[in-house]
Amino acid sequence: MTGKSSGDLNHRHTHLVLKYAVVSRLILISLILLWRSLLSPYDTSASINPSCLSGSDSGSASVYFPRLASAIEDSIVWDSVYFVRIAQCGYEYEQTYAFLPLLPICISLLSGTVFAPLIPFIGQRAVLGLSGYVLNNFAFVLAAFYLYRLSVIILKDSEVALRASILFCLNPASIFYSSIYTESMYALCSIGGLYFLMRGSNNFATIWLALSGFARSNGVLNAGYICFQTMHRSYEAAFVRKHACAALLVLISGALRSLFIVFPFIAFQAYGYFNMCVGGTSDEMRPWCKARLPLLYNYIQSHYWGVGFLRYFQVKQIPNFVLASPILSLAFCTIIHYVKLWPEVFVSLGFRASSPNKELAASSIPLERSAGPKSVGFSVENRSDAGQGNSLRRRKPAVGEENYVIQPSEDEATENRGFKPVTIVPFILHLVFMVATAFFVMHVQVSTRFLSASPPLYWFGSYVMASHCLSKRWGYIIWTYCAAYILLGSLLFSNFYPFT
Repeated sequence: MTGKSSGDLNHRHTHLVLKYAVVSRLILISLILLWRSLLSPYDTSASINPSCLSGSDSGSASVYFPRLASAIEDSIVWDSVYFVRIAQCGYEYEQTYAFLPLLPICISLLSGTVFAPLIPFIGQRAVLGLSGYVLNNFAFVLAAFYLYRLSVIILKDSEVALRASILFCLNPASIFYSSIYTESMYALCSIGGLYFLMRGSNNFATIWLALSGFARSNGVLNAGYICFQTMHRSYEAAFVRKHACAALLVLISGALRSLFIVFPFIAFQAYGYFNMCVGGTSDEMRPWCKARLPLLYNYIQSHYWGVGFLRYFQVKQIPNFVLASPILSLAFCTIIHYVKLWPEVFVSLGFRASSPNKELAASSIPLERSAGPKSVGFSVENRSDAGQGNSLRRRKPAVGEENYVIQPSEDEATENRGFKPVTIVPFILHLVFMVATAFFVMHVQVSTRFLSASPPLYWFGSYVMASHCLSKRWGYIIWTYCAAYILLGSLLFSNFYPFT
């Protein structure tokens, strides 16, 4: 496949991904409107909106279209109430600090600028809700776009990337990506950041990944990708090129970028401490203010939501474990699949390339014949670097390293050009940590949306749906699972019934 034809194919696939993303959001919104019109909400308290404690809101003003305003406000349910309230009134109560500020800030900015002329017609709170819906659905479309581009870079196969992106567009947590939740913003910032990281645009990547930590607390884990990259680049500088100063600079740069990613979350904790603890007497302080390391987020999760290690392991929670079992099973299968493909790569954390036979015979990652990107974020030296333009120079294998360097034939090199199993390693390690956290620490039913932004799930799902080695029924099971959770989610969630 020539470079031009490959570029045309990627261009067509990009348009197709955007089309699926937009259509999937329209379907979700249509389902929400349908179920809301057919059923009565289980909890009708969504319309209750007391004035801000500061008294600065104008929610009580009359509007020209009260029925439309009421319909939008009534659709603000579950955690959406917190995000809209924060955007409207700021952080008024201790428990609201569990919700990080990126989404409320964006809602407030959009409602105060682009949608500000609508306030006289539907009111401030409805405009805030409308802004949240527009933001998240637009962010989802961009997240699908970046997932496709990231998948092409990692997998070197546009067809696999396309299937993975379409699966993401119809993922089982779709209802949250079209509601006023942080899933869309987090997916956009984390997947977009990883895309720029794989391209070698480290500054852009660092900013995007830092924003992911400003959207959700688990965004700080994305610093692990920077640490993984730094570990490999410093090793290459110190032990391959024998350049100690270069290795030190790599370590310092990696440390600063990792701190930059973690900083928004830490800054928000400091902001909460300043608002809740500073200025009060010792008797008035909350218990967490007196702790040696006063972490407001951990206290809120434990005190208000009962989050903690093994605290959810109760007989009465068995239905919630059943609800989360499909996504957890898919995650376990994903992890096992990739680790079994390249065990030596995972055991060595990518410092040893996979054996030639597995590298060339791995049918789970069909590889594109066209050349890969000019820069890949994680690099392991091997013969497949030819023509890739990687920043690391090619080198001869060190003594005793020959068994770990891929040396394919000319035809095989063309078929597998640019693909490196080491690029999969940090994604799987990240998924392992997320799965362990979801299963042992969090409310397990949240796993469906908590894991939904993890690219390996869609890469593995894409493989299952196209594999000739597996029965087609597994592909049907994945599609049925997605469709069922989309229908159930849009039905239950939008009407204030318990879901994930």
